[in-house]
Amino acid sequence: MLSSSNHPITALAPAVRDAALRAGEMALPYYRAGAQTAARLWYKGQSSPVTEADIALDLFLKEHLSALFPQAGWLSEETADDPSRLEQSYVWIVDPIDGTRAFASGLSDWAVSIALVKDGRPVLGILNAPIHERLYEARIGEGAWCNGERLTLPEVDDFSHARVAGPKPLVDRFERRMGPVERLPKVPSLALRLARVADGTIDVGLVSANAQDWDIAAADLILQEAGGRLTGFDGSTPVYNRPQPSHDEMIAVASRLHPRAIGAMRA
Repeated sequence: MLSSSNHPITALAPAVRDAALRAGEMALPYYRAGAQTAARLWYKGQSSPVTEADIALDLFLKEHLSALFPQAGWLSEETADDPSRLEQSYVWIVDPIDGTRAFASGLSDWAVSIALVKDGRPVLGILNAPIHERLYEARIGEGAWCNGERLTLPEVDDFSHARVAGPKPLVDRFERRMGPVERLPKVPSLALRLARVADGTIDVGLVSANAQDWDIAAADLILQEAGGRLTGFDGSTPVYNRPQPSHDEMIAVASRLHPRAIGAMRA
């Protein structure tokens, strides 16, 4: 058990990394490459899938992370919301499987997403993409890493040949303003879409309205520490652990290009 008073965020990171890796291992027996999951599958509402793997990972992570840092509140896609989180300075924000639809369909783009947020902004973020064997992590002020290699976005000055991923209407808008782009497939895991901006394989990541805290918090910090920014089209930075944990349309891009990028997306 770690205490917020005498253990820095850095001390938490190895245990949180281990939890993310263990959660990914727990998901693999349910995963079937190119085929429907072996897990039981049902739907929340009309169209949001959930599997028994989501629930198993959520239970494991809640127990494990809460034991590591019990002073933190809890917000997860698969746990009934407890409003007491709003009274906490620190909050765990977790998506046990970001990209459940991809996971359930046998596609590779899904990830375990874990963030620790302090006063509305992430201070620790870890993202485990087991099928790709990629582990992204960041600590506030200490940089971002993937599989132990430092992530640093290049200092490019323009959007020529920009690789853009996101919903078609938003990509269309960007292209109308900025000229032809290379359209990449929309990555079904939003966390991975943002992390790939951080690792430089996507230049511009676009996000529809109604993304939830657990979709973006960990990747937000990874992108920030790599030299990028995730903001609304008005330039505002996401604030986490609010009563309604949802967000408007957003863009992820290298900090150097951010002013021009949001200019292209403003109505």
